[in-house]
Amino acid sequence: MRCDEIRIELENLAPEDIACSWDNPGLLAGRAGKEVHTIYLALDADDQVVEDAVREGADLLITHHPLIFKAVKKINDEDFIGRRLLKLIQADISYYAMHTNFDSAPGCMADLAAKRAGLAEGSDILEPEGEVDGVAYGIGRVGSLERPMTLRELAGHVKKEFGLPFVTVYGDLDSDAAVGLCAVSPGSGSSMIGAALSWGADVLITGDIGHHEGIDSLARGMAVIDAGHYGLEHIFMDFMEGYLKKRLEEPVRIIKAPIRFPAAVL
Repeated sequence: MRCDEIRIELENLAPEDIACSWDNPGLLAGRAGKEVHTIYLALDADDQVVEDAVREGADLLITHHPLIFKAVKKINDEDFIGRRLLKLIQADISYYAMHTNFDSAPGCMADLAAKRAGLAEGSDILEPEGEVDGVAYGIGRVGSLERPMTLRELAGHVKKEFGLPFVTVYGDLDSDAAVGLCAVSPGSGSSMIGAALSWGADVLITGDIGHHEGIDSLARGMAVIDAGHYGLEHIFMDFMEGYLKKRLEEPVRIIKAPIRFPAAVL
């Protein structure tokens, strides 16, 4: 199949035009008409991923986070973005990213994370953005848990279901009280604290929470489980592998980047 034919399937899943205004999804490098026999899936187009995609003979690299967020005035080997782009272009690898459009599209990141986190079916959109073909979309999900859990039990559940080495919790882990309403915002969710509080959530599951954001949220009556940005979003790769295998009419080799957590606790 050609890159532009695969792009149609990606657009059907998560249209580029529902991404946030500051975002930059889509075909970011390479040829739209490139014949694709091997796809490499990753969360980020970091140095290792680009090297692996080249070594595996990939024709198309698909990531969640875009390598290019703002205008690039020079492409050379004097900065890390330029070096990665040069390697992709020299290897004739087309590169496609699907970021906040995938975050908010129905059935994609928000719904996937909410299901793993244990939210019951029928959860609401944490921050609605609009509609696609009459179906609402937006960032995050909020709802009740499928089964009663304390904060400690929920933190353990998140750690297990997302395969995490650790989680950071702002809240009373010794409380016997069951969590009522739970909000989930995959990725960097500090900006979603207000939305979660407005829903009356007891806990927000997200990533990239700083010290002040954590203690301030707790002071306002809401606990936070910081499962890490990568920790909540690496599920992108498993989902996309299954989606592409079902949707692509011609057989295409699909390779997933290995799970590599960018941070460790010693």
